Amino acid sequence: MTAKKGTVKIIKKSGEIAEFSAKKLEESLKRAGADKATLNKIISIVKKELYDGISTSEIYNRSFKLLKKDNSFLASRYKLKKAIYELGPTGFPFERFIAAIFKNSGFKTEVGQIIPGKCVTHEVDVVASKDDKTLIMECKFHTSEGKKTDVKVPLYIHSRFRDIKNLNTSLKFDEGWVVTNTVFTEDAVVYARCSGLHLLSWDLPKGDGLRDRIDHTGLYPITVSNLLSSREKQFLLSRDVVLCKELINDKFYLDHLGVSENRQKRILAEMKALCEGF
Repeated sequence: MTAKKGTVKIIKKSGEIAEFSAKKLEESLKRAGADKATLNKIISIVKKELYDGISTSEIYNRSFKLLKKDNSFLASRYKLKKAIYELGPTGFPFERFIAAIFKNSGFKTEVGQIIPGKCVTHEVDVVASKDDKTLIMECKFHTSEGKKTDVKVPLYIHSRFRDIKNLNTSLKFDEGWVVTNTVFTEDAVVYARCSGLHLLSWDLPKGDGLRDRIDHTGLYPITVSNLLSSREKQFLLSRDVVLCKELINDKFYLDHLGVSENRQKRILAEMKALCEGF
């Protein structure tokens, strides 16, 4: 039954119940680049179809379909959060993706480095260096939405960081980072602040989280594409083609996939539109 009056209760990916917020939907559409007429039209349709107990997935899917019908390119940007989850099922493409974001900011990055500690040897997901400053990063990738990264992760990473620093006193390992494609629990944030660990998640730090960094740099993962199939995306990820800009430079992979000339042009036009201006 469609809700007519009062507030509508929605179910989030985590199972939590919240009130529907037209403002949040408007912000997400605006962030994707939708103009006022488009976002007003979509919000109006979605609001008419709401009912108590509707899931955020249903709201997203409906909004995405409406936006895609209006503008396929904007729909690609709108699906960014979901596209990050599609970097799985392993965490390696996500690690490469994080390395690419820091490389774009002037860091020299290495993925999967083996670094000895005082007690044990550690495989570090990403090492990023810039101006005599070195960051050690652990990437925590979740394949399911709604799953939060809890305090056990920063506790574990802080121990690893201290073990590495205790042995390598002559080397400059300045900061320990924990990066996730979801969000951190409150305890995880409190512990990280107390221990001096740096956290990077979908929306943290505020104004400089993953979503913001991607929007500001144009470093969109290939998984945002509305034209590539799931099989094609997995093929490209297995060849370490993680970013849209990488596919533009390595378009020969589309030949390997047997993609027709006409479809290649459409895919590359989509990639270029996403990267345009960056």
